[in-house]
Amino acid sequence: MEISGFGTVLLFILGGLFFIIVALFMGKLLRPNHPNEEKMTTYESGEEPVNNAWGAFNVRFYVIALIFILFEVELVFLFPWAIVFADADLITTTEGLWGWFALIETIIFVLILVLGLAYVWANGMLEWERPVIEKNTFVSQVPQKFYTRLNDKYS
Repeated sequence: MEISGFGTVLLFILGGLFFIIVALFMGKLLRPNHPNEEKMTTYESGEEPVNNAWGAFNVRFYVIALIFILFEVELVFLFPWAIVFADADLITTTEGLWGWFALIETIIFVLILVLGLAYVWANGMLEWERPVIEKNTFVSQVPQKFYTRLNDKYS
């Protein structure tokens, strides 16, 4: 019995899903699980949370994420492209013209990527400003030695 091209794709999808499910199950089974207060805190891009999680995020976070995905996806296209353009039969059949065509196409593609990066960079879309956290100016009526004693007791 011969499997069609769609059957092969289906087998790869099913094999991939099986691998993912087995890997996640084995990870859950084998990993240590010791949750504590520090591990359960919110963590976002190296920034300590200062407000409620439902607050508004800086739009630049999303812009940088979209730019990253755009360039990453376009870079992934270069690998299969290189395989197709490196076909030795086509290069010998066209007496080397196919190789030059492939090189020029790749240079144009990379130049478009560089142009897009220059545009994004020139418009300041890659700049990241850290939020300025104002120092608390509250003066407590409780003496400092009480806080020190309390901290020493519970640390």
